[in-house]
Formats: sequence, C-alpha cells, structure tokens
Amino acid sequence: MATTRRDFLKIAAMLSGATGVAGFMPNSVQRALAIEPEPGSTYRDAEHIVILMQENRSFDHALGTLQGVRGFNDPRTLRQANGNSVFVQTDAAGNSFAPWRLDIKDTKITWMGSIPHSRESQVDAWNEGHYDRWIDAKRSHHPDYSQIPITMGHYTREDLPFYYALADAFTVCDQSFCGAMTSTTPNRCVFWTGTVRDAQNTSSKVYMRNSQIDGGGMTWKTYPERLQEAGVSWKFYQNELWAAGGFAGEEQAWLSNFGLNIMEFFSAYNVQANPHVVQGLHEQIAFLDKQIPKLKARLASATNPEMAAGLRAALAGYQQRYAQFNAALANSGEQHYKQLSATERALFDNAFITNAADPDYRTLETLDFAKASEQQQIQVPKGDILHQFRKDVNGGKLPLVSWLGAPERFSDHPSSPWYGAWYVSEVMDILTKNPEVWKKTIFILTYDENDGYFDHVPSFAAADPRRPETGGASAGLDTGIEYTYAEDELRQNVNPQEARTGPIGMGFRIPTIVASPWSRGGWVNSQLFDHSSTLMFLEDFVAHKTGKQVTEENISAWRRAISGNLTSCFRAHDAKEPKLNYLDRDKFVISIREAKDKEVPSDYIKLTAAQIADINGNHHHSQLMSHQEPGVRPSCALPYELYAEGSLNADRTTFTLHLKAGNEVHGAHSAGAPFNIYLRNLKQPAGKTVRPATYAVKAGDTLVEHFPLSLFADGQLLIDVHAPNGFYREFRSSPKRIPPEVSLAYETKGFRLTGNVQVHLRNPGEDTLAITIRDNAYKSGPVTKTIAPSQQASIVLPLKSSHGWYDFSVLTEASDAESRYAGRVETGQPSFSDPFMGGIV
Repeated sequence: MATTRRDFLKIAAMLSGATGVAGFMPNSVQRALAIEPEPGSTYRDAEHIVILMQENRSFDHALGTLQGVRGFNDPRTLRQANGNSVFVQTDAAGNSFAPWRLDIKDTKITWMGSIPHSRESQVDAWNEGHYDRWIDAKRSHHPDYSQIPITMGHYTREDLPFYYALADAFTVCDQSFCGAMTSTTPNRCVFWTGTVRDAQNTSSKVYMRNSQIDGGGMTWKTYPERLQEAGVSWKFYQNELWAAGGFAGEEQAWLSNFGLNIMEFFSAYNVQANPHVVQGLHEQIAFLDKQIPKLKARLASATNPEMAAGLRAALAGYQQRYAQFNAALANSGEQHYKQLSATERALFDNAFITNAADPDYRTLETLDFAKASEQQQIQVPKGDILHQFRKDVNGGKLPLVSWLGAPERFSDHPSSPWYGAWYVSEVMDILTKNPEVWKKTIFILTYDENDGYFDHVPSFAAADPRRPETGGASAGLDTGIEYTYAEDELRQNVNPQEARTGPIGMGFRIPTIVASPWSRGGWVNSQLFDHSSTLMFLEDFVAHKTGKQVTEENISAWRRAISGNLTSCFRAHDAKEPKLNYLDRDKFVISIREAKDKEVPSDYIKLTAAQIADINGNHHHSQLMSHQEPGVRPSCALPYELYAEGSLNADRTTFTLHLKAGNEVHGAHSAGAPFNIYLRNLKQPAGKTVRPATYAVKAGDTLVEHFPLSLFADGQLLIDVHAPNGFYREFRSSPKRIPPEVSLAYETKGFRLTGNVQVHLRNPGEDTLAITIRDNAYKSGPVTKTIAPSQQASIVLPLKSSHGWYDFSVLTEASDAESRYAGRVETGQPSFSDPFMGGIV
C-alpha cells in the first residue's frame, strides 16, 4: 500500500476536508510549530521555497469567519449605489441575499459543482467597481441549482478545520488578490510569468481566457526559464501531465495535473517530447474530428445572428487547436526529445517532474468502507501522487524553488468534491517529518482565483486610460498595460456575447497562507498582494541567497508599485518566542463521500426590506449576517504610510482630494498603495448616483484630483475612500457653510511614530467653530474644541488601548460637513488585528 494512505480512517478524514472540530491541530502542523530554526535566523536563511497554488476559492468563502482577518465583521465596507451594505447582494428581480453558511458535512454542496468564473462573469460581478451584480453573474448553470445564491455561500472552521488550523499556526494574508479578473489559466500565467500579454505593450495580444492558452503555443518568457538561465535550481512536481493520454473514466481527474502546470502551454518547454503526450494528442485530434463537423452543421443552420457569431468563434478556436495539435504530433515523443538542446532538455526535465518511478502512478484502486450498515466504495490513486516530491525531500534533493500541481480531485476546484485538504496536509507532513528540512523551508499556499464565490472587498483594479473618470495612477504607472477591451477579445475569436471591456487585474481576494519557521504563530498580514507578489518574493529571496538578480521583466510597473513582495509576512526568529498551546486532535468520522447523498443546502434567506435595513444599520451585530470568530490575532508590521485628505477651495465650488503614499516612516521599504474612491450623491440623469474610480499611488508620491461641487445633487458632496487593511476616509461637505480644514498626521517622538494620531484643525471662516471629534468604534469619549476665525489647533488621539486602530469623525455644530478617518497607524512594529472587528471593544 502506498505510503500516503496509512489506514482508511486517515484517508476518509483527509479526503473529506472535515478533519476535526474547532481546536484540532493536525500532527504535521503541531510538528512544524515544535521545530525551532536557528536563533536569530531570518527567512533569508531558508534553502527551499515550496509553492502550491490550489483552485478556485474566494477568501470570504473559505476563511471569512476566521478570527482576526478582514472577513464578515469588517466594519467599514463598501456601500452600494442602492445604499445597501456590500454584504447584501440583489438580483435583477429584486431578491436580496446575505452571506450564508454552506455545511460541507450535512449538505451535498461540495458535490454540486462549480459556478461561473469566466472572464465575462467576473467583470459583470465587479460591474465597473459598483460590485453589485454577484447574484445574476454567478448563477449556477445547473438547472436545479440556478435559483440558489451559491455565490454568497461560505464555509467555517467546522467545515474546513485543516485550513483554519494552518492559518492559526502560521500567517494568513487577508489582502491577497487574484492576478487577473478572470478564470484559472490566465491567473496562473500571472503567477508564473507576471503577465497575460505576449509582449509588454498595449498593442500586444491579451490572453484572458483558458481556451486561448491551454491549446499551447505561448511564447513569452516564464520565470522558471529565468531561474534556469541564472543557474538556480527549480522543479515542478505533479503526478502526471494534463496533456498525457491513456486515461479512462475517473483516472484523469485523480491522476493528471488538471492543466495546473502552465509550462505545458509554453513552447519553450516542448511538452510534446513526453511519450504519454503522443497518445494525448491523438485523443485530442480524434475529439476535434468529431466536434468540428458538428459545429459547422450548427453554424450552417443558425438563424440567430448572436448564436451564429458565437458558433463562428467556437469553430475558429477548435480549428486553431486542431492545427496546433497536428503540428505537435508531427514531431513528438522520444523523437522530439532527442532533438532538444541541453538547455531545452533541462527546461523539459525540470518542468515535468512526474511520478513515473512509481509503477502505480497511473492506476486507481477501489477502497471498500462502511457507511452506516452498508458497504461503500471509492476510487483512489493506487500509487503515491507525491512520490517524487517525497523522494527528493527525504533524499536531500529538494531544489531552491519547487512548485506543486495537484490532480483535479485534490486541487480544491469545486468541480470535484473538496478533497484538497488531504493533499495540503500530506505536503506539510512530508516537509515537517525531518526537522532539518523544515528548519530551512518556506511553504506558500495560495489559490488561482475565486471561482464564482463572492468576496466583499472590491478589487483594486487598473483604471481605463481612455476614461479619466475611472481613476488614474502616478507618473510612470501605465494602467493601459493592465487594461483590455472587448475589441481585443473579438480579434481573438471570443464570442461577441462574452467579450468584455475591463481591467486585467486585479481579480478578487483569495486565501493565501505562508507557513515557515519565520511566519508561525497565527498571524495575519494585511499588505496588498497579488499573484505577481510571489514572483517578487522569489526575486528578493534569490538575490539575497545567490547574489543573482533574477528579475521577472513582465511584471508591470503598476503591479510593482502597489503589490507587496510577501517579505512582510516574515519575522526574525527569536529564541525567546513562547510556545503556543494547541489542543490535541479530536476524532472525526464524516467524509465527503457521505455528504454526496445529503440534501441540497437551503439555509439562505431571501431578505425583506426590514431585514436589509437591519444589516445596513449594523451588520457587525445583525443576526441575519454571518460573523467571525471573536478576538484578535497578532498582525504583521506593514510598510504603509497612507494619507487621504480633502478640502473645499476658497470659493466653495471645488473639492480637492489628495491621495498620498508616504515614504518617510518606512524609507526604502515603503509601499505604494491603491485607493478606491466612490463619488456619491451625483446628479441625475447622469446615470448612477455613485461613480467608482481607482487610483494607484507609488511610494513617495501624491495624486491630486479636483471635483466640482456641481457634480453633486444640491452641491452636497459625499466621497468615500478605501485602501488596504481597512484604511477609510469619508468626506461630506456642501457650499452652504465653510467647514473646518481637517488633516491627519501620525504623531512622532524623535524620529519614531508613537502609534497615536494628530488631528490638525483650521478655521478658515469668519465665525468661531465648535468642533467635536467623535469616536465611532473604540469607546474613547468625544473631544471638543472651539476655534476662532483663522486660528488652528492640533489634537492628539491616544491609540494604545486599540493597538493603533482609529475610527473618528470630525463634526461642527454650524456645518453639515463631516470628515471621517479610520485605519491603523503603521509604526514599523507588529500589532494586532482590529479589536472592533474582533468584537472586544
């Protein structure tokens, strides 16, 4: 029996994704916590980076109820144009739903398949930043499930104990976004190449669809090629290739890599040199031989112009693949491998590490198990699907950089039951069995995209350079390289009904966990990351480890300006670090297989107007909302120094907004940031009363925008500003009265931040102003100040008791103006997650 299946109870448990109850800590995780790195060492002392990108889960969907992350208790979220909380999503028929729990054990949800996540459905849900079309854009294509708001469904610790345990043990990133607002393969291109363009200019081809890439023939450079050129060791491990043929029934789903290794689609890697791919090419050509005539017949009889256009696009795609597969078949297998140069062979060998040394690696076997009083069966791999990875780890042959690709059944993709927890746990088990290996290993677990599952944090997307009203960026940050148009897609034979104009990136939030001796302890990191962040981390790590600059030239300046490089996830190991006391594992018996025969989930509520008002009034406490586990968790120091200030000009006709990413506090480590702003109360009939815009500000820069009050109904200005980690500003003003000038500064003592904020006030008018600073969350009493005309004052707000978090409004008795400020002071030192969000204030 393979070493990965020690007994059936373990198999049933791990495959179920239901590996325990709250408080459970898997043996591999306990072992990882117990292994001490060298005192004083840092992440740069690691010798192995192991990276696993799983499939199709949003952050809220998987971890939205986790303690201390920006999940369902997020107190300062987007308000939609209809006035509702972002957590209340409404369909075209007027039906509204809030997040609801998907019970993985007592319903059949994990057997109900995927929901829409192609380019058009992602762009439609985002809806120009309005973020209000999730229900309609994400309806299941299954007729029995189409009226269930599956997109709003989420799991809890009870459903996913292994993942919650992993987050509790290491560092979870709650501002980690997809690289592209689309489906799997383009996101994986960003992850391994930094782009979805075949050249880094705005006239190049943009590949935003799986089908445009997985037919092969991609030519731009990938990061593994750059590692190879620099002499840096790397490997990509999988059980078997996606292009390999010879599988029947469930075999491919259990045994191939599900197309998760995009090197198969890039010409430089010569995947056709694999002997099993020859049979796969024959199978693909035979399939297309049957499908192309059928498509031609349907097209010939099509009378609907839109349907005909879609059929023509599909036919063109099939014909293109047919030509590609035949060209590859003409020179494939061993014959092709012999023709490769030494460099080409090295790329091929490293990219396509399979488990061919295990004689059973392409075989399934049947397991019998008892369900109640009946005997049941399940097909599972007979071989060890991590055979070669396990062998290299145990034999001391793990390279500097390793990537893993799971089979479909273990990938977490909703098209399969959620078996992926076993795969992740087995990787951890392999890495932690030998303390000498784990002492020098960093394991990064992330996901390619969100499938169709809702996440409440709107994307920080690139602005459309053709439409200045959609936002902008600092000089040198070309948002055009991160934007694509419907006409671009039409040129690549995308169905006209599906072609979309919109940002390439970023997509929606996904779970990311960084496990290592230098990221342990149940921390949360709230710096903005996207799929290019892992490449930027590798750039940093390889440079310090080897002295070689291996730069991914495809990453846009826009991404580099606002996305971090993961290094803020790590802390130097302190020998005095206290041991964490975790509970022992509880027994469990429920498996995913048993859930197959359960009922369809039905715990969602179609909300009434009164229920919507209850959520809008205080979703933090509403019984109609999903909530997070109470409490806070340690939070990583972040390199942010963010400002957003607004004021009326002297004649009260224009409001000026300054967006700044400072670089004085954190110096060379300072991060730029994106800002999503929402202009509200706009005049009709200009369209919607809310206009979103998105801005990217590089470190050390300030962007200035001017908004005439004539844009707003009755001149009543209302602007919201959102940035990472709960940074929020709200400005209300009108031309009727002169409001005080307000600005926020971070208090310093010497050259260090104290963790407090200073509120600077100035009275520009001719009347004395009575000003109140009202705390909105952390139970500090109000502060009042009377300021004479042309005078100013400065007030320090102490934030020690709230761990540097603040949320206050500045109001005046004689004015309807209000300035609201919320966020956290980033002192360069670790802190804790938001105590208001955690329900402890």
